[in-house]
Amino acid sequence: MKMWQTLGIFTSVCAISEIIFQIYRYRLKRSSVRKKKNKTEVLFFPDKKVACINYFTSECENESCSFSHEENSLSKLFQFIHNAVKSVDVCVFVFTCTDLADLLIQAVGRGVSVRVITDCEQVDIPGSQIWRLRSQGIAVRTDNSSFYMHHKFVIIDNTRLLNGSFNWTRQAVTGNQENLLVTSDSQLVCLYKERFAKLWRQYKTKKDQ
Repeated sequence: MKMWQTLGIFTSVCAISEIIFQIYRYRLKRSSVRKKKNKTEVLFFPDKKVACINYFTSECENESCSFSHEENSLSKLFQFIHNAVKSVDVCVFVFTCTDLADLLIQAVGRGVSVRVITDCEQVDIPGSQIWRLRSQGIAVRTDNSSFYMHHKFVIIDNTRLLNGSFNWTRQAVTGNQENLLVTSDSQLVCLYKERFAKLWRQYKTKKDQ
């Protein structure tokens, strides 16, 4: 009798151990998948040279092109925007970089929804791309405060976040010490989506109705 009880206990322990092991393996696998899915990288500026927008988004036919054909931080930013298929939401303090404006205009041409939030005092500065974007049908909203709208982040396809110190200017590309954290972490993306939505509603004007 004792032998059968011992055998039963042993069998139960083995079964429980197997269940625990399978649960552990499942969670480990899910954690590994999540880490791969939530890939994070950082783009540091300044770049030594300005990346060639044509080379990194289609092809460059200029044999004497003076722009860089080597991958750098700006070229990666180009590709993130160029690869957008649904939406690009930009929230940035200063926007004077013509190449980045070109990419947003091209995105609209592909059927991508593009929205831009910026600081009201930066709209009319020399080189500002805001009126150009508006002329191409891109929705732009500005703050209505004496304080700065100082965010610098982008949400692409509601799944990827780029956030850091980087303004969309040529000086930020090749002059300033800047950074952009790139992540697909769903919790972080969700928080920034909520912030963008809040600002978008907050800065709505009669013209937007």
